[in-house]
Amino acid sequence: MHYSLLVRCIAEFIGTAIMVALGNGSVANVELKNTKGYHGGWVLIGFGYGIGVMIPALMFATISGAQINPAMTIASAVAGSFPWQEVLPYVVAQLLGAIFGQLAVVLAYKPFYDRTTDTEAILGTFSTIDAANSQLNGFINEFLGTFLLVLGAVAMTADKVDPRADFIGLGFLVMCLVVSLGGATGPALNPARDIGPRLLHAIWPFPHKGSSQFAYSWVPIVAPIAGATAATLLYKGIF
Repeated sequence: MHYSLLVRCIAEFIGTAIMVALGNGSVANVELKNTKGYHGGWVLIGFGYGIGVMIPALMFATISGAQINPAMTIASAVAGSFPWQEVLPYVVAQLLGAIFGQLAVVLAYKPFYDRTTDTEAILGTFSTIDAANSQLNGFINEFLGTFLLVLGAVAMTADKVDPRADFIGLGFLVMCLVVSLGGATGPALNPARDIGPRLLHAIWPFPHKGSSQFAYSWVPIVAPIAGATAATLLYKGIF
């Protein structure tokens, strides 16, 4: 069944919101002071993000493709498998969804944001921070992580009538990427997941907010798009 562009964009909005709410919600549970999961560890965040990607993918794969990631959308257009005229509506829906999902996290954890004085812990529940203070290191990490994510996603869903079953594997791939390569930057692997929440962080009046670190924000935008495009073209060129 073919759905209208509006319906597909609504699916992208909801799917991205769910992904950010579940993913960054797990980060908030680990990083914010006095939560039930405080200092629960990086594996807990890996589970949150893996399942956070898997659930909307299972929900909307047959409606919008469940791209929920501007890097995936742009890479698909570059490879000729997605119409360019639909890229901007998809990306806008994904960006707005990411902001909405992050707003849900902020409202759910507001008392704990108020108690937390570590400004980088607060920012980490919104967007990525390069642990090595190196934009080059951050770029390499985001490029590599997104390359593996998109290569896996394309390979698992290629030529499938119903790709939803393969999104379970995608969830485990995201979980593994967060646990194995995520220690350096967060990671983003998704421009909307980073810039949308970062914009919300910039305007929300936290007691101990700190910098939104916009000087670094180009990295989780450009590197995932480059990594996703390279992975999509590689797969298409070989297989």
